Amino acid sequence: MSKHTIAVFGEALVDDFITEQVVGGAPFNVARNLAAFGVATLMVTRIGADKNGARIGDEFARFGMSKAALQVNEREATGRVVVERNADGHRFIILPDQAYDYVETAPALQALAEAQPAVIYFGTLAQRHPQSRATLRAMLDASRAQRYLDLNVREGQVTERIAHESLKLADIVKVNEDELQDLFRWYTHTEPADMQESCQTLMRTFGLQGLIVTLGERGALHFAADGTVTSSHECFAPPRIVDTVGAGDAFSAVFLFGQSQGWPLPLTLARANAFAGAICGIPGAVPEDIGFYTSWLQRWNAGAVA
Repeated sequence: MSKHTIAVFGEALVDDFITEQVVGGAPFNVARNLAAFGVATLMVTRIGADKNGARIGDEFARFGMSKAALQVNEREATGRVVVERNADGHRFIILPDQAYDYVETAPALQALAEAQPAVIYFGTLAQRHPQSRATLRAMLDASRAQRYLDLNVREGQVTERIAHESLKLADIVKVNEDELQDLFRWYTHTEPADMQESCQTLMRTFGLQGLIVTLGERGALHFAADGTVTSSHECFAPPRIVDTVGAGDAFSAVFLFGQSQGWPLPLTLARANAFAGAICGIPGAVPEDIGFYTSWLQRWNAGAVA
């Protein structure tokens, strides 16, 4: 691990399509992308000693990730989301009492102390249970790392209270347009006539350093605490959209990678948009072929945006 290590806290799970099982979980998607870009990545999660846990372990190996903060226990099952196909697409059934709900504090703090990360990424789903929520709080209390929150409001899983507490803990927050509307409804209580003014109100309310709003194929906006707004609106949609699974996670990974490399903010946003668009052109949240990342690194090293 190096001074540029990024710690990622949260769920590593399996999306169960009945006919096939696909490894996922937003934090684990971010972690795998970061590792593929060569970032020292500390994934803090918990899995069971079962077949799905083995699948996740295989992904750690495939991406060359440290297992220093990977907890394995026989009491709980590895996280699983049942995906039902229907006429409207898919319905996701997020099961309760999964291994990622019970991340233990002591081993997580030990791994954190050894890694000394520059950034801690966290989301909201893995905070639904008091055990993992307490572990995350302890990690944040023990570290001076920058705190990056990828807010994910899941109905029936993430309460407004968890969102509020998470926002208070964060330095930088990433949301999509729907999630931003949730924040406006909860904390500004009005329909925003001016997005910039409303976003600045949110930032002052929660003491944020930055707020990122992703706009799909329309790009992204970054609001800074000093009132500066940085935008990237170039369209990087692929010729054919296969699915949008993992696009937001891909954006977060490249944004964090760009920070670690010292890229200018406008370039970081543009490259994060471009890579997220590319993920929409392949099935699933991360590529099957690790070589997918090589061409991006080569182009970025040569100075290209996308």
